[in-house]
Amino acid sequence: MLPETSSGLPAMKKRAKTSQPEEATLCCCEYVNSRGERSHMGACCCDCNDLDEACDRFLKREPQKPESLSKVADVIADRVRVPWLWGGARKLDLSIIPPLVLLPALLHMAALHVLMGLVVLTALPVLVLWYYYITHRKKGRTLFFLSLGLFSLGYMYYLFFTQVFPRGDVDQFQLCVVSVGVLLTLLFLAHTKRGPGFVRPDSDAVHSTVTYHSPPADRDPSLNEGKQGVTMTLAPRKVSFEQSESELKETSRKNWCSVCRLEQPLRAGHCRICSACVLRLDHHCVWINSCVGRDNHRSFLLTLLIFVVTSLYGISLVLHSVCPQQMLLTALFYCPGVYNQYSSALCFTCAWYSSIITGGLLHLLLVQLVNISSNVTEREVRVALRENTARRSCWGLIVDTGVYNQGFRGNWSEFMTMAGKESKHSTSHLV
Repeated sequence: MLPETSSGLPAMKKRAKTSQPEEATLCCCEYVNSRGERSHMGACCCDCNDLDEACDRFLKREPQKPESLSKVADVIADRVRVPWLWGGARKLDLSIIPPLVLLPALLHMAALHVLMGLVVLTALPVLVLWYYYITHRKKGRTLFFLSLGLFSLGYMYYLFFTQVFPRGDVDQFQLCVVSVGVLLTLLFLAHTKRGPGFVRPDSDAVHSTVTYHSPPADRDPSLNEGKQGVTMTLAPRKVSFEQSESELKETSRKNWCSVCRLEQPLRAGHCRICSACVLRLDHHCVWINSCVGRDNHRSFLLTLLIFVVTSLYGISLVLHSVCPQQMLLTALFYCPGVYNQYSSALCFTCAWYSSIITGGLLHLLLVQLVNISSNVTEREVRVALRENTARRSCWGLIVDTGVYNQGFRGNWSEFMTMAGKESKHSTSHLV
């Protein structure tokens, strides 16, 4: 038996060595599909059993199975990919495609006639709000709003550079100001996307390490890529048995996250969309597809501020170019002859679209400034309003919970320095 086992070890090592290059040598158009099989982008229309069954039922006028459409959608989402040089073809999120197609088409349609512009510019925000309502109810992540925001910013700048600047009413310095504003917006947005600051386990609280040299009975070795060594870390439980049951319930009710299985620090919250606990959670912003928390709240505020200022400045330049005889405040509502030329109508339509987007983000910016001045987060405001513990002032525009308010100067001082502070929290209840 010993010679057989010793001869079998080199064969197992050789098979393991040959299996790794197969996964690592995927060409730019190859990928591993949802079933774990190696596939190619050129075969995206092959082996479509779910789609064939759905079409066959549709032609025969038979009712569709409840799971058939979801299967077809999963297959399409798995096969829509882009070539990538490292690691094979990458999956493309289908939610980023509609803004790239619909936004230019709708804006060009709105530039054809004033009535068409009214219909499009009214329907477009309604559709966006409707899609937001649908995704908010499902608590799912989507790249639609991030794609819409980035493409709107890029497309508006493209039209400004190709349609407004050649008219001669905008000089090079004004073009540079708009360009710098767009660049700063993208830079602060990239910094915001680095992360809100998630609640991490405290390494000091982890002291026990248990190593299994063979897989447990209920574990398949293939799930661990053939490795039998499994290391688990356990955190100590510092709760004494003498602690009363009421104290345990109180601690669990206030700080314990049953999803992440850890104790939350002060002002942290669990995001059901990100499935993680965030330090000083403010809200989950669909426009950046991320949470706003302790580590990225300042960069998020700067992104809003720079975008709003740049957008207002760009809108004023566009209106001054297409409606030179009108005052700036009245040019949006009364600009005679703007639809006589398609280029002017397109610029005027984009100015209206940018005004709608800027108005929504300006409201968000004002809400953020008011909340920071009162040292409350959006999450704390919603909880306080739901529990009727908040104090309102200025016709309900200012909501104060009265818990963390240190005055205007103290609140802003804490906000400007909060990212550098160490989180003082315990993970003694980590499981």
